Order: sequence, then structure tokens, then C-alpha cells
Amino acid sequence: MAQSKFYIWTVGCQMNVADSNRAADAMRQAGYTQTQEVMDANVVILNTCSVRESAERRTWGKVGALARLKQSSPDTIIAMMGCMVHPDRALLHRRFPLVDHFIPAGDVDELMASVPPVEDEWGTQLYQLSSDSSVSAFVPVVMGCNKFCSFCVVPYRRGRERSIPIPELVQEVKGLAAQGAREVTLLGQTINHYGRDLPGKPDLGDLLHAVHEVEGIERIRFLTSYPRTMTDKILQAVADLPKACEHINIPFQAGDNTVLRAMRRGYTIEQYKEVVGRVRDIIPGVSIATDVIVGFPGETEEQFERTYEVLEELRLDVVHIAAYSPRPGTKAFELGDPIPLDEKQRRFRLLDAQHERISGEINSALLGACEDVLFEGTQRGKWKGRTRTNKLVFVDSPEDLTGKTLPVRITQTGAWSMQAELAEARELAGASI
Repeated sequence: MAQSKFYIWTVGCQMNVADSNRAADAMRQAGYTQTQEVMDANVVILNTCSVRESAERRTWGKVGALARLKQSSPDTIIAMMGCMVHPDRALLHRRFPLVDHFIPAGDVDELMASVPPVEDEWGTQLYQLSSDSSVSAFVPVVMGCNKFCSFCVVPYRRGRERSIPIPELVQEVKGLAAQGAREVTLLGQTINHYGRDLPGKPDLGDLLHAVHEVEGIERIRFLTSYPRTMTDKILQAVADLPKACEHINIPFQAGDNTVLRAMRRGYTIEQYKEVVGRVRDIIPGVSIATDVIVGFPGETEEQFERTYEVLEELRLDVVHIAAYSPRPGTKAFELGDPIPLDEKQRRFRLLDAQHERISGEINSALLGACEDVLFEGTQRGKWKGRTRTNKLVFVDSPEDLTGKTLPVRITQTGAWSMQAELAEARELAGASI
């Protein structure tokens, strides 16, 4: 009996990564074996993103590269998932004639209904338990988004906010811990809206307390937060719970209030600064990440400079920068794309250089310090892991460090990552870790 294999390709955010992991688990439980060679696959799953034009271009390229596979193996099933899948299926079929099935973002049930079951020679369906383990796992806890920012397609692709009840999430985290996960990142487009649609209205703070009780899980993270609904209760849970990591992702997108209004973000930059102040007051030693868009339609040089000034003032640990990309169907798309690409790139480079400088200065304070690092695996011959504040650290060691949380001494710092060595017991005697 020939083995049935699937190949999965993912582009986009952490939510897409989580959706792909769920799809892979479902495929394995249905009897399929995952392969890293697309030409060996009976089922090819493309999990797409349309938040940026660059992500869509990557998908177009990937689909085009599958023409040879379809030609040599016409029975191969190609399924497209994710945010590029919109309700107009006829248009999608015209644009992507090689694709057999279009699956709404995150709809694993529809995906499984679209692929044939695996059977042995007697017609018995086969099931294979997942054997994959990952040190760090993503757990979607609230799906969709209610904010409708003018530049974003997510609410149109993933729908309105829908929270998963706490008992179901605790069971999922227990299952991940049993498979070897030591860290979970709770996901939502606006994660601090968790529970608003559930009976009793539990919030993210309640969920953090519940997940904290799961044995085997050492660290808990969450993203992405919306500034105006970041409550002190949520922040206090992070401060109080030993497993909750001192790292908060809270985008502001632009430092000018006129641009923020055009983006339909629903807050002012003054309100954002107040939130950052509360985060730092309540969670000692916290690191903060943010998202910024440059070149939004109509953004003047003066408005861009205000974004630069805000970042200079707040000195955030991580700044994810994106050049504005017009998305059909959004309100901002109606404004056109008047800022030239070279000007967007100039603004991008300015913020990128600023971030490299500030982040480098922040991380330089850790030189010689001892930090606990959870190691995830290897990269370019070194062990890779992260501190509680989400700093990327590399270590040389002949030991297998996968899944271990160990103290290290930082020997070299940089804006993007740090080098370290495993700390000796005598070093730790007087160290505060």
C-alpha cells in the first residue's frame, strides 16, 4: 500500500503558524504522513496571508511552482487556506486554476472534508497519532477581529471575534505539554478582548491563571494586545504569575493622531504612551514590542517625524516595521497609494536604523549578566533559545539542550540577538537570575 503524504507551506503571522500546526495534526490523525518534499505529496496545503502584498506575491510564486507537480501527478490535491481565501470562490478558481479546494482561514474541519481518508487494503481508515513535539507552541484563544482598522483585511477574512472557552484551552495546553511543549504563546488579533463573548465574561487574566496551573508548561506568552483595552488586571496577572513572561506586544502603528484616525485605530498617541507607562509600572523589567506602518496614504514628512520622535522617547525593545501595502476591500484602499515606494523605503530605513541603535543600547546592559534561557533547537550549529523577555540567545554546547531552561552568561550583545555561554555553578552562587 502506497503511503499517503501531505506537504504544508505557511506564510504570514503566528496565527497562520498555529492554523498550520492544527491542520498538520489533523492530517496525521487521518493517517497521512508529513513530508518536506512537495513532489512526494498526495495533498499540498498552502496557508496564505494577504496582510501585505509581498505575502501574496510569495503565494502566487508558490502556486506557479506547483504546475510541474500537477502535470506529473494530476491526482495530487492542492488546497489553499488562509487570508487570501475570500467568499468569491469563482474568482479564486479563475485566478488559481491549479488549486482544487479553497478553505477559509483556520477552518481545519473543511480542510479535512476536502481530502480523501487514508485506507488500508481492506478499506479500513487509518489513524496516526501526532509524534511531533515542539518546545514552544502557539495556541489561538480568540479568533477573528472586531476592530476594522482601515488598512487591515483580517476582519474580512477571519470574521468577528470568537473566544474559545477556558476548559477547552486548558485541555489543549495539557496535550501540548504531554507532547513536549514547555512554552505556549496565546494568540489573538486583539487578545485582550478574550472572553467578552463567553458566559460570565472571563478575561485574559483569568485565562492566564488557568493555563498557569498546567503541569509541564514553564512559560506563558500572549499577543497581540490592543492599547485601549489593556487592563491592569491583565498586567497584574503577568506580574504575579511566575510562568507569565515579562514581554508585551502592543502595536501603535503611527505616532501622529491624524494618521491614527485615518487608520481607524481608536486611540491617540497620548493614550498609547499612558499604556506603556502602566505596563512598565506594573511589570518590573518588562520588554515591549510594537508594530509601525510607514507610508500610510497621506502621511506627511512631519507626521512621519512624529512617529520617529515617539519611538525615540519610548525606547521600546522591538519595533516591527512595515511599509504600507494597499489591500483591496479595505477603507484605506479607497485612498490610493500616493506615497512613492522609494519614499516608503527611506522612512523604513530610518526607523530600522533607529531601532537597531536603541535595541542595541538596551541589550548592551545585559553584557555579563546571567539569564534563564529556554532552548528551542539549533540554528547554524548553535543552540538557540530565548530569555523570559524574549531576547534571542545563541550558545555553543556539545549537549542536547532542546527543551531545557538553563542559566547562561551573556558574552556578546547586539540589536537582534546575543551570544552566551552556559553559566558555571560557581558563577551562579552570587548571581541574581
